[in-house]
Amino acid sequence: MDFVSDQLSNGRRFRVLNIVDDYSREMVGQLVSVSITGNQVARFLDELKEFRPFPKNIVCDNGTEYTSKAMFFWSKESGVKLSFIQPGKPTQNAFVESLNGKFRNECLNQHWFRSLDEARWEIDKWREHYNNVRPHSSLNYLPPVVFAERAA
Repeated sequence: MDFVSDQLSNGRRFRVLNIVDDYSREMVGQLVSVSITGNQVARFLDELKEFRPFPKNIVCDNGTEYTSKAMFFWSKESGVKLSFIQPGKPTQNAFVESLNGKFRNECLNQHWFRSLDEARWEIDKWREHYNNVRPHSSLNYLPPVVFAERAA
């Protein structure tokens, strides 16, 4: 998981938490908000559990959201290990970094959002296309959801 930042047309900044499955390349979830705390990350991960089981570990950087008490206790309670990359080594989380680039080029750079709700709507639309329609060369040109279904 990793964050991407952008701004609305009025200049107000917002962040997107991107969570990707390294195996299937599926965009598991995106949390869009003006400010995202460790508590919000933990709650969002718990919400995602309703749709799929927790992984054994989640790779992330050393941002304050991930190193917070809230995430420490979430990790202990959920049994999910937080694997922190070395500072300044984004290539250690290459799948989400690659996805962030695609997300920025194909979604954020293509839109000028007037509101946070509009940003959420466009981002949801992009994620739906990315997961269900867009072919991935690393997945034998299948969309991530199709690849995951065939691998199951």
